[in-house]
Amino acid sequence: MAFMVKSVVGGQLKNLTGGLGGGEEKTEGEKSEAAAQGMTREEFEEYQKQLVEEKMERDANFAQKKAERATVRTHFREKYRLPKNELDESQIQLAADDVELPKELAKMIQEDNEEEEEKDSVIAQLSNIQNLDLDSIKDKAQATLEDLKQSAEKCSIM
Repeated sequence: MAFMVKSVVGGQLKNLTGGLGGGEEKTEGEKSEAAAQGMTREEFEEYQKQLVEEKMERDANFAQKKAERATVRTHFREKYRLPKNELDESQIQLAADDVELPKELAKMIQEDNEEEEEKDSVIAQLSNIQNLDLDSIKDKAQATLEDLKQSAEKCSIM
């Protein structure tokens, strides 16, 4: 409100005096940012320093999160044999290789790996054999043998 009154009255007063009283305007216009915010210079410098430190901390946390996400993407690219992404690798390197997979994701990955190992094991293959229909395989084998015998009888060389 004071600013509004000053601008309205100050503008009219300036017009009346012909701009002779401009010296006061400059001293008020040259107020430092600290005084404008109601702080001393030392307090303002400390405040600015705090802002810079907070920004650096936020940036570091952001870079860490980006690197964690890149690690997750890299893991899935390796798992599904997709092409690598240079951007992800550079983000991981920027985080100084201080990146780990989130605990929940690491647990899920471990469970997936265990399941895949079970599927690839000999025991899993044997359990698949049990599910086969041996009679149908026997019938197919006998049919194939009969076809071979018939073709061998027709062969003129033998």
